[in-house]
Amino acid sequence: MFQKRIELLQLFGFRVYVDVSWLIIAALVTWSLASGVFPQSYPELRPLTYWIMGLIGALMLFLSIVVHEFSHSLVARRSGLPMKSITLFLFGGVAEMEAQPKSPGAEFSMAVAGPIASILLGGLFLALSAWGLAQSWPTPLRGILSYLGVINLVLAGFNLLPAFPLDGGRILRSLLWHWKHDLLAATQIAARVGRVFGWLLVAIGALNIFRGGLVGGLWLILIGLFLRSIAQRAYQEMRLRFALRDEALQRFIDDDAAALSPDLPVDEFVEEYLYRRRGRTFAIVADGKLKGCVGPAQVRRIPKRNWARKTIGQLSRRCPPKRRIGVDESAADAFDKMRRQRLRSLFVVDGERLLGTVRLESLLRFVSAKLDLESPAGDEGSRSPGP
Repeated sequence: MFQKRIELLQLFGFRVYVDVSWLIIAALVTWSLASGVFPQSYPELRPLTYWIMGLIGALMLFLSIVVHEFSHSLVARRSGLPMKSITLFLFGGVAEMEAQPKSPGAEFSMAVAGPIASILLGGLFLALSAWGLAQSWPTPLRGILSYLGVINLVLAGFNLLPAFPLDGGRILRSLLWHWKHDLLAATQIAARVGRVFGWLLVAIGALNIFRGGLVGGLWLILIGLFLRSIAQRAYQEMRLRFALRDEALQRFIDDDAAALSPDLPVDEFVEEYLYRRRGRTFAIVADGKLKGCVGPAQVRRIPKRNWARKTIGQLSRRCPPKRRIGVDESAADAFDKMRRQRLRSLFVVDGERLLGTVRLESLLRFVSAKLDLESPAGDEGSRSPGP
């Protein structure tokens, strides 16, 4: 889902990232608050004050979304679901799970935690705003608190829409899962509802534009299209996991992947592998064991005039765990790992022995053929899943 993200901090064992799209939205939120919301509500203030209020409001909205997602993550961790990171993206945030919930109850508890946190935050900010009015706090402070109270309640309400993969959609999926005892079928229904809500928001946005509400209409159209897209993607990924969950990883190993000697000169590595072969990270092997990895990043560290005098063994770095997968793990595990780490391939190892490479394109090609063969004619799920 995420193309480029920046790590901001680590808290309670979770990494917090921000997708580059959110930086654009943060700037737009600041501008919207400073030029529209606060001037209309508090016309007596100076222009600079509005911009300060807008910046603080946007930053506090960011923190509110982090609290919302942390609530999901902490409940998930208590339920035994490994969750390592939180990413703020275009229209909110997502706590990234490393596995699917083990039961409908676990999913329900995790999904409802975020909206509850937002409702509590909204109530707290509104209460502080009311207290500040009684105590004659400065107008800018009360304005920010009032905005944060309202926006957190709006955030909770939006996330409670029964549109997967929003929190409300996950609540719906947990109830369907409990009723049908079939996670894939529950996901399909919840994703369909998500797409319907997406198109509904697009229609409402278009109607708003027709009535003269250009900015609000465009926002609704963007949110609707985004919701439809992530609902479809979430279902496709679930179908892919189900198609791969009983498949052994061995059948997907590409054993002709280059296993390079540490004595290979850098200039030959560049000419024969970086320019001609698939992949950007290559394995260095000695005595059948994986000794390290090398790629363009390591080559760029030395001047080109020294390429003939250096070997890749001198440039190699230890292959990080995120680039390796054990041969005993499933094909579904490999897909999940590549999806989480945004990789196109993994080195398959048996202990320290390199067996080959598993590539995302091989998994997708297999799943596409399997779904085409096994899905009834006309079933929307028979369409090939995207990466």
